[in-house]
Amino acid sequence: MSLTLRLPSRDGELVPYTLHEPLPDLTDRQPPRSRIAFAAAHVVCNPLLTSSDPASTVLDWDATLAYRRYLWSCGLGVAEAMDTAQRGMGLTWNVARELIQRSLDEARTISGARIACGAGTDQLVPSPAVTIDEVIAAYEEQCAFIEEHGGQIILMASRALTASAQSADDYKKVYGTLLRQVARPVILHWLGDMFDPALHGYWGSTNLDVAMENCLEIIKEHADKIDGIKISLLDEERERVMRRRLPESVRMYTGDDFNYPALIRGDESGYSHALLGIFDGIAPAAAAALQALDANDLARFDELLAPTVPLSRHIFQAPTVYYKTGIVFLAYLNGHQSHFRMVGGLENGRSLLHLSELFVLADRAGLLRNPEIAQARMGQVLALAGYEQ
Repeated sequence: MSLTLRLPSRDGELVPYTLHEPLPDLTDRQPPRSRIAFAAAHVVCNPLLTSSDPASTVLDWDATLAYRRYLWSCGLGVAEAMDTAQRGMGLTWNVARELIQRSLDEARTISGARIACGAGTDQLVPSPAVTIDEVIAAYEEQCAFIEEHGGQIILMASRALTASAQSADDYKKVYGTLLRQVARPVILHWLGDMFDPALHGYWGSTNLDVAMENCLEIIKEHADKIDGIKISLLDEERERVMRRRLPESVRMYTGDDFNYPALIRGDESGYSHALLGIFDGIAPAAAAALQALDANDLARFDELLAPTVPLSRHIFQAPTVYYKTGIVFLAYLNGHQSHFRMVGGLENGRSLLHLSELFVLADRAGLLRNPEIAQARMGQVLALAGYEQ
């Protein structure tokens, strides 16, 4: 029996929409062999206690950790406490620290669970008055905490460094100091200003070609301490150019939520591994596609990921900083959490029309795993806005 509900169109009218069959259950998958794949995971807040004030943030630890177990069951790694988890958009370092510790503890209970954790400088309020030594000290605190609890570090881009740095030499000083100290190779993080405007001019230049040269200089000098670099510039060709210039031992992790299928699939010049926010939302399709890639079934890889691209481009459309709203809404539709509330009130980051279109795109990609639940929850959201079925 088909399921239908009425969704608002751009002219404000309610239009009938019939749901499709979902992808089959794809949990209990082994990690892929041909690529390393991390999903940057979102957090689930406690809706009774969390308000728009970051100081009020309380996480629903059961639901938050259950989602990480779900990602691991799909064969994906977890990139913890990243921007998808609302670092810099409501999730403070104090809460992130507990999140990191709990997730690392959880990972140890699951055979083969891969996890890496974001280290940043969000103890600091970005300002030119902040010194480079203070930036280093903030990074050192977070790196030490992650390593103390047995985690791999993702060295996140720093708003405080962007505000304080006078030249590329300041970036070289900060990263050089940190990379000489770490116990195991880290993943670097180049987040474009479409994701965070406060990172404009990262690596010491607003010219992306110059910025890339500055970054590559740091990587080549410290290659033995670098596992790889994740870049999120939404620029497919620029990623390929940088990938070709990396030292052989340094991996490229795509963070391109627009062009990930082609970059992961690869070409004669190589391929990218994955560290993606969209993998949080499309985990079943991503898991199946990576298994197909392991089997060298490129047609199946393309078939599985192609329908997810319109969904991802919709979720990550400008203003891109609000992509987290779509990621959490998708988790809500799929029954992974009981509510659509977010840290900092970010559930209001996208319009009702945007969420309705997300619903359709997710359904067309086979990613509404229980259509009955998804239909009911979409109907509840519409009714709350005055659109009764």
